[in-house]
Amino acid sequence: MNILHDITIAAPESLLLAMGLLGVLVGAVLKNGFNSFSRLFGALALSAAAMLAAFQIGSDPAYAFNELYRITPFLAFTKTVAFGVAAVALLMSGGYLGREQMDRFEYSLLILFGSGGMGIMLSSSSLMTLYMGVEMLSLSSYVLAAFNRESRRSAEAGLKYFVLGALASGLLLYGASLVYGYTGSTQFSEIAAAESSIGLIFGMVLMLIGLGFKASAAPFHIWTPDVYEGAPTPVAAYFSTAPKIAAVVVFANIAFTVFGAFEESWRIIVGIMAALSMLVGAFGGLGQNNIKRLLAYSSIGNVGFAFMAIASGELYGASPTLTYMTIYVLTTLGIFGVVLAMRRREGMVEDISDLNGLSQRKPGLAIALTALVFSVAGIPPLAGFLGKFLVFEAAIRAELYWLVGVGIIGSVVSLAYYLRIIWAVWAKDAAESFEATDGVVRLSVYGSAILAFPVLVIWITWLNNLAMNASPA
Repeated sequence: MNILHDITIAAPESLLLAMGLLGVLVGAVLKNGFNSFSRLFGALALSAAAMLAAFQIGSDPAYAFNELYRITPFLAFTKTVAFGVAAVALLMSGGYLGREQMDRFEYSLLILFGSGGMGIMLSSSSLMTLYMGVEMLSLSSYVLAAFNRESRRSAEAGLKYFVLGALASGLLLYGASLVYGYTGSTQFSEIAAAESSIGLIFGMVLMLIGLGFKASAAPFHIWTPDVYEGAPTPVAAYFSTAPKIAAVVVFANIAFTVFGAFEESWRIIVGIMAALSMLVGAFGGLGQNNIKRLLAYSSIGNVGFAFMAIASGELYGASPTLTYMTIYVLTTLGIFGVVLAMRRREGMVEDISDLNGLSQRKPGLAIALTALVFSVAGIPPLAGFLGKFLVFEAAIRAELYWLVGVGIIGSVVSLAYYLRIIWAVWAKDAAESFEATDGVVRLSVYGSAILAFPVLVIWITWLNNLAMNASPA
């Protein structure tokens, strides 16, 4: 085994973990002096990892570390997006952490280690590597959810996430043990070539349940609204973007490549998860007044649309999954930027009513939020509509007409709570104005809105072709 060759292939994760360990040493020496610089340090490391992953999109598939690690264009594409949005989410957190007395260097390092775990689980080619990556991301996420030590809500969010996450990890690990027991191997390639058996199918189902929890797909979504509401807002912004696309693509990769021979067995399971997610996301969000909880239900619903593409099978669904999730995380990051801007003298506010009359107080922010909300809702001609169109097309080609019907119902019902936000912004009397918005947050919101319209609308063919070229691997 050539260790330099392996590290080169796993360059994005190697860089993130090395920078994370270096950050631990620097933080131990400089202590609070490293706090403010740590965000730039982490963002630069994540940006460099995203660029290294981007260079791998056009490369042939390759293995490293005795075939425990695998990189393909499909996975490199996902890493590029995930690491990129994680870098922006980290930079956006600066003002919030400072005002809330949470500006500690450990925050940036947790995101570095969590993102390293994302990369490892994406590139896993063994059950052992998959579980290691999942747990590295999960453990970092539990601490991030409870990062505000002075808040009972944050502590509750971290505890709920930990307890339910441990249950999901147990299901994933038990499923992996069944798969190993009935195939005699932990390598994905050997599992894919194994003969079907009842035990193997049970193991597959348990693994998909465990991974579905990580993606917050219904009916394994119960943690999502409470964690989004209780966690610090920058943490919720991170959870809803980088780990979200990583979890969905890991689910798709396992379904397509490891259990591809059993597609007829898992398609109905994934289809039911997709239908439940779209319905729970639509109806669950109707009664929400807290915008972070509403965005949590929006996240559940949008994962349902991604799972619709996965249920369509590898041939029709791989490319739409990448395209849809890319558009979703880029626009959602901007919406959470607006939530970060919702601060008054007394502190952060999170109710939808606090957005009343935003168009009168901050018209630029109101226009950007409108574009982003309409994109996530799937309103034409914004980018989110084009992403949903590709997902529906994949389901129709796969003859999943019942799932298309559920998707249409979910889209129509969820439009009600998206319009509540727009109504508050444009039709309500102006509430008390927010404090001045941080420059990085403002740039992120406007940049995300410009991506939603017109950039990704004009370049949707390029994005979809890039996803299509990456998908066959």
